[in-house]
Amino acid sequence: MLGEEMEQRETQKNRKVVGTYEQSKNYGFVVPDNRRMNPADIFIAKEHVNGALDGQKVVAEIIAEAKEKERKSPEGKIAEILGDADEPGIDMLSVVRGYELPDDFSGRELRQADRVARDVSEADRAGRMDLRKLQMMTIDGDDAKDLDDAVSLSVEGGIYELGVHIADVSNYVQEYSALDREALKRGNSVYLPDRVIPMLPKALSNGICSLNEGEDRLALSCLIQLEKDGTVRDYRIVESVIRVDKRLTYGVVNKILEAADDMAAAQKQADLGPFVPMLREMGRLSVILRKNREKRGSIDFDFPESKLILDETGYPVEIKAYERNAATKLIEEFMLLANETVAEHFYWLDIPFLYRSHESPEQEKIKKLSFLMRNMGFCIKTGREEIHPKEIQKLLWQAEGSESEALVSRLALRSMRQARYTSSCVGHFGLASRYYCHFTSPIRRYPDLQIHRIIKQHLREKLDEDRQEHYREILDAVAAQCSMTERRANEAERECEKIKKAQYMEGHIGESFSGVVSGVNSFGIYVELENTVEGLISVGDLPGDYYRYEERGYQLVGEHTGRCFSLGQRLCVVVKRANKQLKYVDFLPAE
Repeated sequence: MLGEEMEQRETQKNRKVVGTYEQSKNYGFVVPDNRRMNPADIFIAKEHVNGALDGQKVVAEIIAEAKEKERKSPEGKIAEILGDADEPGIDMLSVVRGYELPDDFSGRELRQADRVARDVSEADRAGRMDLRKLQMMTIDGDDAKDLDDAVSLSVEGGIYELGVHIADVSNYVQEYSALDREALKRGNSVYLPDRVIPMLPKALSNGICSLNEGEDRLALSCLIQLEKDGTVRDYRIVESVIRVDKRLTYGVVNKILEAADDMAAAQKQADLGPFVPMLREMGRLSVILRKNREKRGSIDFDFPESKLILDETGYPVEIKAYERNAATKLIEEFMLLANETVAEHFYWLDIPFLYRSHESPEQEKIKKLSFLMRNMGFCIKTGREEIHPKEIQKLLWQAEGSESEALVSRLALRSMRQARYTSSCVGHFGLASRYYCHFTSPIRRYPDLQIHRIIKQHLREKLDEDRQEHYREILDAVAAQCSMTERRANEAERECEKIKKAQYMEGHIGESFSGVVSGVNSFGIYVELENTVEGLISVGDLPGDYYRYEERGYQLVGEHTGRCFSLGQRLCVVVKRANKQLKYVDFLPAE
């Protein structure tokens, strides 16, 4: 049934197109926003305009494909009017519609969420390990509302006991319910600059499933005992009831970790005196775990992501690099360890499961990366056999602290395969991990919710052969669906980011910025600014010479001057133009 639904959706792909309506006297055209997916304008007959006005953003439904002899453009009708192109939020809504992201829940789904989102009762707690007296906290971003993981840590007799406590969403979202079918359709939550499109209704995602401070919550807890050197000694995976003592943010926790030598200063942070000793121990353990990952060759792509700050109208007032800090790395390490522990445990049980897989990169891409790195002054060892992830990590260490650090990380990442979900355990190349799954975010990722069901049925000894056969039948389709929705979400998020970056730069025409050459081809060079905005200097705008593209070296070289533009080179640029609608930024060299 699941496979049939996916096939049906695939056949309907691109039947609806988002674009700008352009009115002529007796007909009109919709100019698609995404030319890559829909290269041709869509003809709209007068009777199919349905009230759309010139310049409005619309959704067009194609009713007849283009035919070479009869008509050059596909024919369509206006299915939805989104609004004026400059109206606040319409730019992001256009992306939502363009990628067919479901952003509304049906009345049935909302009613079902409200019905199950009741306070934790005595019956709910029955049979669960009661961990409410265990001191624990959530650590998330300032604006996070869907808190699906909490952490705890104690040290006794030189042994760490780390608790990673994950919201038991499966208790509220039953398989094949309306909520479940919609969650699978969405696959994941989507985080756009001005909105979140949740996988589950807010009554669940921000309510009973969110591990809110001071509230009883149902959870799946992974309790891991570790030696002082970070070696896993023992672990338990249990159904639990928990109560978070404190909701903390990355910023506050980072200040505490940075004040490690000044306890008095640390305790003043948000009245956190009782939590500071645990946080200090967490900081020490996370560093140990991180070093252990590095030793085995786990790759750490530590380059800045974009943080877009919008005003109340959705206009970008600031764009800056979102840097990871000690607090974000702390949570990363604990979640990675829990994911690996759960994956290995269920792999050896030899029962159906859903894994997060990342295969080794293609040899040709690694050869290309090696050549690029040599041109930039870095070295990466490649042989006839598959490359080990440790070699990529060594490359990143070489670039650490240099002006090219972020670029080297991005180029290395682009040489990797895309991670995906599979029902077989093939390992995770980037993490240098033999066993890996997604266990820690069931509020916003369906794969996590799916394996929670399997885990609970195993714990309750209800995973008989019939249930195992059921999961064998559906997991490949679930993996394919979730891999697809993840790619769709990533593409939509990148598209929105491009729009907001171009809109921001429209307000900075003529201003100078410093950046690094991030790409070179025959028609120009791409430069990435320190705020993560990327733009193009056209080859025709390079002064004083005729520039020839040398494909082997990925360089533009002046025929008379010999001046060279290559990857990693620092440049000062001036913003020539930017266009929010077309999502581009053009630069000129400053000198």
